[in-house]
Amino acid sequence: MAPKFEQILILSSQSDFEEKIARLRSEMLLAARSAGYGSEQGKVVVDILHDVAERGDEAVAEYTEKFDSVRLTPEQFGLSRAELKAAHEATDTAVLDSLRKAIRNVREYQRKIFIGNRSDFSEGTGIRYTPLRRVGVCVPGAAAPLPSTVIMTVVPAQVAGVKEIAVVSPPRHKGSIHPVILAVCHELGVDEVYRIGGVQAVAALASEEGNIPKVDMIVGPGNKWVQSAKKNVSGDYVGIDCIAGPSEALIVANEQANPAWVAADMLGQAEHGPDSSAIVVTDSEQTAKAVLEELKKQVGQLPRAEDAKASLLSYSRIIVVDDMDMAIQIADDFAAEHLEVQCGDESREIANGISNAGAIFVGPYTPVAVGDYWAGPSHTLPTGTRAKFSSALTSNDFVKSISVVEYDKERLAASADDIVRLAEVEGLDAHARSVKIRLDT
Repeated sequence: MAPKFEQILILSSQSDFEEKIARLRSEMLLAARSAGYGSEQGKVVVDILHDVAERGDEAVAEYTEKFDSVRLTPEQFGLSRAELKAAHEATDTAVLDSLRKAIRNVREYQRKIFIGNRSDFSEGTGIRYTPLRRVGVCVPGAAAPLPSTVIMTVVPAQVAGVKEIAVVSPPRHKGSIHPVILAVCHELGVDEVYRIGGVQAVAALASEEGNIPKVDMIVGPGNKWVQSAKKNVSGDYVGIDCIAGPSEALIVANEQANPAWVAADMLGQAEHGPDSSAIVVTDSEQTAKAVLEELKKQVGQLPRAEDAKASLLSYSRIIVVDDMDMAIQIADDFAAEHLEVQCGDESREIANGISNAGAIFVGPYTPVAVGDYWAGPSHTLPTGTRAKFSSALTSNDFVKSISVVEYDKERLAASADDIVRLAEVEGLDAHARSVKIRLDT
């Protein structure tokens, strides 16, 4: 292992400790938002969005050929039900069985937390929840096929009652979408699937132009380009879930943590690519050094060892702090997408002290993979410190609430003087009159 691999370790005893932490955080945010407003990448995203909005499918086809090296006509964007069925039939039965179990877990969890069936009305006011009509789902497909993302986005939408779901994914597998993704779509009854990805796919879903009907909301994880595109169309054209990518994990560990397990979880995060990050914060220097040694040992055992090393050297660090209070403070400040707490019998207590995270994985036997594939909560989570104000995707994101107000004459009369007085204070005489005219007749 090259000596520079030692740079992963940051000790609180170092004179520039705070500077290193601040620089790491700044560099991570810059990477996560490098396709943001004002940046050169951001300008490229905006140009593509505008181009697709003006030229529709023609532009989508051109960008698909440019970025994915696949030439498609607009008529070839969509995959037929027969193609989805064929992919499903060709999928290994054991894989299908595992996928079905995961679907069941996710569906049960999303039903349990769903608020959309709790509409209520009493004493003149109420609230009514209605599902979104049409949703677009972005499924990454560049580094690896992610059928789990289909489950983690489509199932919550189905639980909410969304009737139309369109899945987009880049044609990175022999000019199409990986068969296992298609198989899951078929299993879930989704038959509107398009082999387009990237910024152009987001643009197609948000645009009135082209043969792909516009959606009301776009969800799903992805690289900085896809997330920048989602951010740019959000609010004016469609709703979005959150900014979900590049991926990140922060592990709070103490002397009770198993160094080999911590290192394995860091490497699991490194698989997501060079923009991903895996940070360990511990109050035990012995644990930190043991984790570093395990990284050196385990990274060489990976099929893509060099890629993993590059990822670790970019934004992954092992930080030794003076005490667990400082570890909690750093965890809250970084507000990571995935937060693991590997502190033995203290894990639950420490996890309860942390307020900012997309999802918290408590205890030594809860790696991120449990949430990525199995437990039930969606793995579509906010990144780039956005967990300070954003949440994991749930079935509740696919319903909107409508306030309901229904007064009879007696209830209006009882409140009329106060309503009129407030309207007149604001200088809105017509507002006041709209109340008085009903009581004067």
